[in-house]
Amino acid sequence: MPPGPKAATQAPGNPASDAKPGREQRVTKQRLAVSAALDELDDFVSTQELYRLLQNQGISVSLATAYRILQSLADEGLVDVLRNADGEAVYRRCAVTGHHHHLLCRNCGKAVEVEAPAVETWAARTAAEHGYTEVAHTVEIFGLCPECTAKKAAGEL
Repeated sequence: MPPGPKAATQAPGNPASDAKPGREQRVTKQRLAVSAALDELDDFVSTQELYRLLQNQGISVSLATAYRILQSLADEGLVDVLRNADGEAVYRRCAVTGHHHHLLCRNCGKAVEVEAPAVETWAARTAAEHGYTEVAHTVEIFGLCPECTAKKAAGEL
């Protein structure tokens, strides 16, 4: 994920601290609900999946509001956003606060956070060779997790 502002002193899911320094964010019931729901999830989730989860819990948040809140959290560096294998934006509050990448299961959506120093070195060297500065990059690795691999071998997928 491109580096974003992530303050190590902020408690994930604390919308009062979910804003960039100098940028005031309104703390609404909807923002609190979206933030709390993200705290409970382990894997990446699409806006529509999160919306359905909130609706099933009886929480009133419109789909448009969910989109805006998730985009705001991503812009603030409080959640990671990437495109899944279908090209849909998915979001997750990650445990790693610095720049990192993800291994994603194409079947179940399980995600593993990974640091990749060799990728960082390669990206910096490649950019420098071509005269680029202020470079950011995203690396997403898709495959089957061990559980889905076992299910596939057993003919269950």
